[in-house]
Amino acid sequence: MSAVAWIAVGSLAAWVWLLLCQGFFWRTDQRLPGRADPERWPSVAIVVPARDEAAMLPVSLPSLLAQDYPGTAEIFLVDDCSKDGTGDVARALSVRYGGLPVTVVSPGEPDPGWTGKLWAVRHGMALARARDPEYLLLTDADIAHEPDSLRELVAAAGTGGFDLVSQMARLRVASVWERLVVPAFVYFFSQLYPFRWVNRATGRTAAAAGGCVLLRTRTAVRAGVPDVIRQAVIDDVALARAVRRAGGRIWLGLAERVDSVRPYPRLTDLWRMVSRSAYAQLRHHPLVLLGTVLGLALVYLAPPVTLVAGVLGAGPVAAVAGGLAWAVMAGTYMPMLGYYRQSLWLAPLLPVTALLYLLMTVDSAVQHYRGRGAAWKGRTYARPEAAPDQ
Repeated sequence: MSAVAWIAVGSLAAWVWLLLCQGFFWRTDQRLPGRADPERWPSVAIVVPARDEAAMLPVSLPSLLAQDYPGTAEIFLVDDCSKDGTGDVARALSVRYGGLPVTVVSPGEPDPGWTGKLWAVRHGMALARARDPEYLLLTDADIAHEPDSLRELVAAAGTGGFDLVSQMARLRVASVWERLVVPAFVYFFSQLYPFRWVNRATGRTAAAAGGCVLLRTRTAVRAGVPDVIRQAVIDDVALARAVRRAGGRIWLGLAERVDSVRPYPRLTDLWRMVSRSAYAQLRHHPLVLLGTVLGLALVYLAPPVTLVAGVLGAGPVAAVAGGLAWAVMAGTYMPMLGYYRQSLWLAPLLPVTALLYLLMTVDSAVQHYRGRGAAWKGRTYARPEAAPDQ
């Protein structure tokens, strides 16, 4: 066979393996597990780190204020050195809408060795623990919750005996670029951290979705969170690993009633979101980057290329194997498109999206070696950690 044919066969073999042996990552049925109301509803402290979120809070914060929770719950919003009046907006919304009590604090710039978000989370958790809550809900300032969200999370944690319950909020898909890139973002995440593997009681895979994490307080204390992950940019995965190391049970799934309201209307917005942490995920290792680029090329780019090459003269083996690999790829992407209520005709375009992610990852490495590291909202972390094991 020709070299093109061997590449096509290798890509097809990779897709058969991914289809059957990677935790059925492509399925979207990992939703909040079965739950029953507890006899006594535990107390919960909701910690919201917020930096320059004055535009998002009028959409997201009222949904937390309106939580229909039978137990005691309180919100701690940590204003992380915002320049747009985030704290004032939060106080005004609390007065306007009522509901759960809100405490707004501003801890100042982070100490050396801390990322800004985790510094804010640290102060929010410290204030919350003074109230001795049984659970902490860590949620981002751009996440909107349905009124029963907290109730359902707590019931699921109690029924399943979980120390950490996390839902991946449904991201916004309104613009053309969001439709092309966002469902693939969740698809790639689930491929890297198959939810079924995460949810095994004795599994080694650990991950969470930082926008919505319910955490048992005593487990957080035992795990040393957030101090042990203070440098992590990919803080949700780092948090889940810390909880699992401490013997906690974790669960991760797709959300049905928790939504991100942050818009990413332009490709540059999405590019910045991905590239700020992509190289950190690869632990800033050039060989890992090279392997990732080659892997993405073989798995996602080779199928359409070898199909076309086979039709143009590389032979029927290249055409058939490349076409089958492309078909399997598109088929595994369809459930995620369905979850996001997008046209299934986007499935064959996954190689185009994968190419964009490949370029974003390379750009992340380039920015790192230029000394810009992970830049987000006016802060730059020259060499941040992804999700430290220790």
